[in-house]
Amino acid sequence: MLAGKVALVTGSTSGIGLEVIRALAGAGANVAMHGLGDPVKLTDMCHKIASDAGVKAIYAPADLKKPAEIRSMVKHTADTFGSKLDILVNNAGIQFVSPVADFPEDKWDDVIAVCLSSAFHTSMLRLSVIDYTLLITVCSSVFSRIW
Repeated sequence: MLAGKVALVTGSTSGIGLEVIRALAGAGANVAMHGLGDPVKLTDMCHKIASDAGVKAIYAPADLKKPAEIRSMVKHTADTFGSKLDILVNNAGIQFVSPVADFPEDKWDDVIAVCLSSAFHTSMLRLSVIDYTLLITVCSSVFSRIW
């Protein structure tokens, strides 16, 4: 169904993102995995996904708090798969739980950068790769006390 398509999924080394990568690869898409962890182990995971699904899979690392690294990740994905990016899934997220009065500013900035700004940057960059991309942004919220 997705044979020949290219998908980039942020936050795809575990959980929902990993299952999305597996499903896209299972449907025939070539995939770029992004997330935190040991690059050797994650590259091995990509090889297994590629082998199991009969597609190409790469590990595309980036610190999503840094727009320059996001640009490099998108460029690496497009360059690897022939200047193509058909599907973008913004799935990466981090959290920090603390009462608001004690919430460290640097942690707030990190959460906003990864959960919000990175989705903006990847979504804008996809336009430089292809005119139309299926774009999915996964959002979640955490209930936290403010007292």
